[in-house]
Amino acid sequence: MPDVAVRAVELGKIYRIGERQSYQTVRDVVAAAARSRLRRLSRRSGAAPGAGPSTRGEWVWALEDVSFELGEGEALGIIGRNGAGKSTLLKILSRITEPTKGFADISGRVGALLEVGTGFHPELTGRENITLNGAILGMRRAEIDRKFDDIVSFAGVERFIDTPVKRYSTGMHARLAFAVAAHLEPDILIVDEVLAVGDAAFQKRCMGKMGDAARSGRTVLFVSHNMAAIESLCSRAIWLEGGRTVADGAPAEVISRYLGTCLSVLNEHVWPEPELAPGNERVRIRRAQVRPEGGDPSDQITVATPFVIEFEYWNMRADAHLNLSLHVYNEQGVIVFNAVPTEEAVWQRRPFPRGLFRDTCHVPGHLLNDGVHRIELLVVEDLSRVIHRMEDVLVFEVRDADESRDGWYERRVGAVRPRLAWETEHLIAVDAAARRDG
Repeated sequence: MPDVAVRAVELGKIYRIGERQSYQTVRDVVAAAARSRLRRLSRRSGAAPGAGPSTRGEWVWALEDVSFELGEGEALGIIGRNGAGKSTLLKILSRITEPTKGFADISGRVGALLEVGTGFHPELTGRENITLNGAILGMRRAEIDRKFDDIVSFAGVERFIDTPVKRYSTGMHARLAFAVAAHLEPDILIVDEVLAVGDAAFQKRCMGKMGDAARSGRTVLFVSHNMAAIESLCSRAIWLEGGRTVADGAPAEVISRYLGTCLSVLNEHVWPEPELAPGNERVRIRRAQVRPEGGDPSDQITVATPFVIEFEYWNMRADAHLNLSLHVYNEQGVIVFNAVPTEEAVWQRRPFPRGLFRDTCHVPGHLLNDGVHRIELLVVEDLSRVIHRMEDVLVFEVRDADESRDGWYERRVGAVRPRLAWETEHLIAVDAAARRDG
């Protein structure tokens, strides 16, 4: 059995709703680290963990009684819905936050990529941030220099390496952050769902790099909504729900259980009061709906059905330049398509007055394969900045259509199922060819 690289024992983390953590000095951080070490020692020796949080106010357990061991060279996928505790677990393992109860032992150097540009200083250049991150990971300068060209090439930021990273796009941030975390060869690589901001080619390179890390004996912890990526990369999966472990085992089995119970259909959601609606001071969502073209949300959608995805929202600021971006995922977490209103002829690139708006996206029939699909909504300002995001805002089922089977009764593979133009031509008869050759 391989040596244990990560050991989590009854991890728990509680937060007070609405509480903000104050900024700390270096002295505060050092003192807190010392106290944390003493608390972990006392927990292992059986001593009382302390008074714990007050019962006054509203508290929520983001993580509760999570235990597992991960051997060196194993790749662990962590799945679950938003708010299940996945990111909290990774932050505890990365020593970004300490647990309220329990403890985690980490054997080796950790490279963590939990948010885009984690650990980057915006005023420093890409070159300077690579050096800084390497030093934080405990790398010697010669080791950083040896890896430098590979990092820059992988990230594809050669032209901008001496530009302050505050001028980088979100995608450039993600590429450089992942390249640093992966190429400086930590013993344990921890990656949250940040690769979604990259393009398909970059995501493929990242998956290959994480696979190489696992095959070379390094340990990988990977959080993703992409079930195909989890099943391809990981030798084991853990499903978290409500901060607790629901299942732990082979990826295919855990994923099957998760998909079978978690994707409940939600074709419509309405928030009639702006002050209670999801959003912020710039935009508030009033209604989200998916329905057949000319039908109701309760009507069935088949592979042949044209349907619409519709959002109503309050624009809260005058002269705002807004547009919606929709990511449609299938059951495996693969983005089937991204819809943006480039063909909208009235409001695109025009300033929006304050008020209620409706966006309707028309999706043709014979596009999606059958199965459960979910929609992520992004509200974008000035064609560049995401000001509000809602994952799984709508979940809908596309059913098979009897007339589309045409004698085939197995499920058709693929994320899409288009009906494409097809021609068959008879070029030459066999008997005529035989007479000619004879």
